[in-house]
Amino acid sequence: MIQLTGVASRYVGYFIAAILVVFGFFPIVGGIFKIMPEPVLGGATIVLFGTVAAAGIRILNSIKLTNRDMIILAVSLAMGLGVTLVPDILKNMPQMVKNVFASGITTGGIFAILLNILLPKEK
Repeated sequence: MIQLTGVASRYVGYFIAAILVVFGFFPIVGGIFKIMPEPVLGGATIVLFGTVAAAGIRILNSIKLTNRDMIILAVSLAMGLGVTLVPDILKNMPQMVKNVFASGITTGGIFAILLNILLPKEK
């Protein structure tokens, strides 16, 4: 949201969060989103996730990545995209494994954390 609005105040974030919690108690608000046409929600979703991706790319562009960082980034992205694009890869796994690794975000995050712990840090 900071990327879209330019407002980075923590207090504004708290205020918006409180408003959203209060709205959650009123079913009419959910009804408004439910009657909204899917292409409108799809368009908003595209802008939202595109903005998040662009902000992530900007952050990655602003830092110097080492070879270790590049491996962690590449493997995490590949694993996250892999389970998203080829969900059948998990079909022979136990249900618990499917539940954890069915989401590309979870899979990528877990691999990033594990690789960060396992790969030796550069001196």
